[in-house]
Amino acid sequence: MSYPYLPATTDSLVHASEAYNPSEAIYILYRILENPSSSSEALRIKEQAIFNLCDLLSQEKWAADLKNLLIQLRPFFSLIPKAKTAKIVSKGIVDAMAKIPGTSDLQITLCKEIVQWTHLEKRTFLRQKIEAKLAALLMENKEYSEALTILSGLIKEVRILDDKLLLMEIDLLESKLHFSLGNLPKAKAALTAARTAANAIYVPPDQQGEIDLQSGILHAEERDYKTAYSYFYEAFEAFNALARNPKDTSSKKDRHANLKVKAKAIYSLKYMLLCKIMVCQADDVTGIISSRGLDYLGPELDAIKAVANACSNRSLMLFEIALRNFKAQLDEDPVVHRHLSSLYDASMEHNLCRLIEPFSRVEIANIAELIDLPADHVEKKLSQMILDNKFAGTLDQGAGCLVIFEGPKRDVIYPATLETISNMGKVVDSLFIRSSKIMA
Repeated sequence: MSYPYLPATTDSLVHASEAYNPSEAIYILYRILENPSSSSEALRIKEQAIFNLCDLLSQEKWAADLKNLLIQLRPFFSLIPKAKTAKIVSKGIVDAMAKIPGTSDLQITLCKEIVQWTHLEKRTFLRQKIEAKLAALLMENKEYSEALTILSGLIKEVRILDDKLLLMEIDLLESKLHFSLGNLPKAKAALTAARTAANAIYVPPDQQGEIDLQSGILHAEERDYKTAYSYFYEAFEAFNALARNPKDTSSKKDRHANLKVKAKAIYSLKYMLLCKIMVCQADDVTGIISSRGLDYLGPELDAIKAVANACSNRSLMLFEIALRNFKAQLDEDPVVHRHLSSLYDASMEHNLCRLIEPFSRVEIANIAELIDLPADHVEKKLSQMILDNKFAGTLDQGAGCLVIFEGPKRDVIYPATLETISNMGKVVDSLFIRSSKIMA
């Protein structure tokens, strides 16, 4: 794309900012970049024009133009230091593309092209940053094997260079990737490596919040909900402080970053409340939201409040209504879905056992009516509990009844006899060893 160029001066940038519409401003900025001057002042003006252009293209959602801009700027990159090139590519073009919704595939293509170019130009630092970004995008697209392949080679390089900040980011990303694959031991090992790298440097508050958030998720996976709550609390405090005191909200870039921080604060608070529910303290949820979550009220917290209300009332019907009404916030969140599924199953089994305890034979429809759930759902759960030996019984499907058997009484004599014989055997072995020593 070729335009008649404009002078690379501050007046040209002002002219672009005063344009009537974004399209005209984009046209003016392209004309500034076409200026052949390579003086230090011209290069500085062009650098600012590139960042302004990236913001406008992102605002107008012109993803293809952002992708083409990288190719157009390659001659310009040969005139400026490599550090500035890395800043323009990663903080300008790549981040601007990330703000456009529905462009994940295009972002992956762009990152792969940048990696190929950096290999040719031998720009190691930029390549490592973009490969880390590419691995994160592949993980979001659930292309786990390719993301893991990229990270395994990248970690070795970064450890040799001893770039602690980048190493911490990569280790944290690896932990998230292994957690997505269900490999909890490797996820914990990668998180420990990220913490080790973080201890040697100053970690920005948002990165520290990310580490605490991932720590809470892994502890919750091990059913250590009290420790998980502490980590989620620390993550929420970090993100909440950043959201309340943003550096600057005048630019679109800073506003976008502030929105991302608020989203992370909401998820940290959501997982905090989930931990309270899992340790049977659902009554505390409303108080925590009232004291800390008033700035973050919305569907995410409403979903957790609905679940907490169902648990407080010990109502499976309210639980199912919450799952149905807040499907996106509960079922589609893998962390919440995993824990609520186990909570729902445990609650349902407990309630069913309590209901059938007085009976030896009872209609399934009657149980369904007492528990406020569909009969087929109850029948399916009862059959699963029988197979899991949760109680002794059988389903008479012809009569639509559950028949409960008396469990076999355990005879305590035989286990006690076996234990006595075992202890006698230990005594005989001990006496034999002592006699052997005396004979020697």
